[in-house]
Amino acid sequence: MKIFKFGGASVKDAESVRNITQILQSEGTENTVVVISAMGKTTNAFEEVIDAYYNKTDKLSDNLGVIEDYHKAIINDLFDKGDAIYKEIDILLGELSWFLARNTSQRYNYVYDQIICFGELLSTKIVSAYLSKIGIDNNWFDVRNYIKTDSNYRDAKVDWDLTQKIITEKLDATKLNITQGFIAANDTENTTTLGREGSDYTAGVFAYCLDAENVTIWKDVPGVLNADPRVFTETTLLEQISYEEAIEMAFYGASVIHPKTLQPLERKEIPLLVRSFVNPKEIGTKVSQGTRLVPCIPCFIVKKDQILVSISALDFSFMVENNISYIFQKLHDYQLKVNLIQNSAISFSVCIDNKFNKFDAFYDELKTQFKIDVQKGVDLYTVRHFDNNAVLSIEEKGESLLTQVNKETIQIVLAAK
Repeated sequence: MKIFKFGGASVKDAESVRNITQILQSEGTENTVVVISAMGKTTNAFEEVIDAYYNKTDKLSDNLGVIEDYHKAIINDLFDKGDAIYKEIDILLGELSWFLARNTSQRYNYVYDQIICFGELLSTKIVSAYLSKIGIDNNWFDVRNYIKTDSNYRDAKVDWDLTQKIITEKLDATKLNITQGFIAANDTENTTTLGREGSDYTAGVFAYCLDAENVTIWKDVPGVLNADPRVFTETTLLEQISYEEAIEMAFYGASVIHPKTLQPLERKEIPLLVRSFVNPKEIGTKVSQGTRLVPCIPCFIVKKDQILVSISALDFSFMVENNISYIFQKLHDYQLKVNLIQNSAISFSVCIDNKFNKFDAFYDELKTQFKIDVQKGVDLYTVRHFDNNAVLSIEEKGESLLTQVNKETIQIVLAAK
């Protein structure tokens, strides 16, 4: 049993769709579940639709048109006129229009999930239809009928017992199965999502429930690199990473592997392979039990556009347990992810990710009780297995605002240039 996950870059146009079908033919199509993300930058395009719809701007029709034109340009290149896929795409777009016309909910996160899911539905319909066209039998299925979650829209938690039962009973794992990443459904059949980049997690869920031999995430890079090639000019392929090391890297924000993906794989010791869809003959990176890191070199992780917050008591008293506990509760309440913590006798500093745009509300609540200094737009560099040269290379990039060091990891907050 194999689980493959293809991200948006791997299905961004007609040629990319042809490429992944060739990969599937080469790798074998039996006993395989293929998890596919929305095509190209479609998720971003749907977020513009959501913004226009929710804020009632006049851009909604144009934004929808961009998405329709993009997908139809791809199917025009892949299919003959009159192919059944045209009707299937029109049906999906019709369902989206129906929701936009009939929805009465004002809950942003709920609305987000009901709209964003169409990106994955469109991409998987197109890939499945193309596979059928060229003679590769496959079973398309709606993942929302298999992965069940709670109702925490935009960051839903999987109901593992129910999901395991459904997948085990309903899925014919001997076939080539095509399904969506990122999306799921709650007990009222409303769409939920597993968090941004959650398609990797979807692959992990299926691997766990099906006792898969391995999971392969197909990327546009050779495998897991020791640094983001968009930020660093020199990078090295990591051939082997242990689960423990990969979880550490994911915790600090390494973008190649989703933080939640690794836990279910580790529990059943299912290897995770990261391979290149550009050069599928290359071996890539293996994440499994074994040596922590091969080669053992500094690994750089960068999180841009962070907020550095320093909090102290108005009367300059000590920042003790009750102060810090209260602040953490508020960070949780406002869904602010903490990526670095440092405290002294009279101050408490955090570097946070304002993913849900709730920082201003958090600030307004705390400023009546604490003195708060804020620096927005800072960059957080984390280096695992650092050495002096690695630290110097980061410090040369800008003004260091805060540094924290432990045995194997250094974190440096830089003022953005």
